Amino acid sequence: MLSSDEGPPGKTVSARVPVAGKLLSPADVQRARSLTDRLLAELGRAILGQAELLELVAISLLARGHLLLEGLPGLGKTELIKSLSRLLGLSFRRVQFTPDLLPGDIIGSPILEEVDGRRRLVFHTGPIFANLVLADEINRASPKTQSALLEAMQERRVTVLGETHPLPFPFFVLATQNPIELEGTYPLPEAQLDRFTFKINVPGVSSETLQEIITTRRQGEPPELTQVLSESELVELFDFTDAIHLPTAVANYIARLVSATHPTRDEAPDEVRRFVKFGASPRAAIALAGTARAAALIHGKPNVGFDEVRRVARSVLGHRLILDYAARLEGWDSLKLVDRLLAVVPDVSGSIPEDLRA
Repeated sequence: MLSSDEGPPGKTVSARVPVAGKLLSPADVQRARSLTDRLLAELGRAILGQAELLELVAISLLARGHLLLEGLPGLGKTELIKSLSRLLGLSFRRVQFTPDLLPGDIIGSPILEEVDGRRRLVFHTGPIFANLVLADEINRASPKTQSALLEAMQERRVTVLGETHPLPFPFFVLATQNPIELEGTYPLPEAQLDRFTFKINVPGVSSETLQEIITTRRQGEPPELTQVLSESELVELFDFTDAIHLPTAVANYIARLVSATHPTRDEAPDEVRRFVKFGASPRAAIALAGTARAAALIHGKPNVGFDEVRRVARSVLGHRLILDYAARLEGWDSLKLVDRLLAVVPDVSGSIPEDLRA
């Protein structure tokens, strides 16, 4: 078996149904800020010199989204995810993706057993039945194996031999991948990429951070971490995120931003028409709204502003644009195109009424 058990079986945290129309009070905002600050501070002890990366990870977590981290080996991607599981006290399983990995190694398999004197197939759960599933080097496995995650990531359940098995709540797939230029990697299918709420490129650290790592940590071992958020506090943060107000003007901005990624739309800029084959799906708009809510909560705001949308746009849209071959020839990539969209799509649609102009 190519998966390793890094924690207890998946447990289901009791989720509350958010109250429709409930807005956050100043006390709620302060409470949420204190909880997220506590989590980020402890993550910062484990992963040095990556404050922006850790904030994006926390945003994805609060939005209950799946996360894809891309970077060269040795940058701490796996250690970040393991640290997150310890700090949250959630069950954690790690699956090392390799070319010979099979879908059953992830989901589980029915095994013929004798039950009450009769032989029958009994489903044995795989490592996907955990709260946090680390898909390590996900692009080293074939697309067939990667497809084992599609139903789980979208529906939070898996189906084997016609029988559906719910996954524990909360459920996150946190994946790492090596740059496609490295040997032995497969490109992720578009359907797989679209399931990830965020894709984040993990940068290297500064020389000062490297010096701190090699002088304070023997053999590179991270500090001992203990749980900092209880189950009830984590659910409380989920409730707070759902209660963040999304103004109509900001929702309209998100819709226009996603619409402008499609080359056939009137609002698409010239660069999108030239270099983009397919734009972002409605799932991208949902992800923008959810992660912008989480970004507002982390920054102590009771409502989403345009700045929060811009804060998460690169991580949400960058991996969802399918580019034409001419883009690379002209020096354009998906992140550069997202930056262009943010520059040309106005915050507010339409012109300002005459009586409101200066």
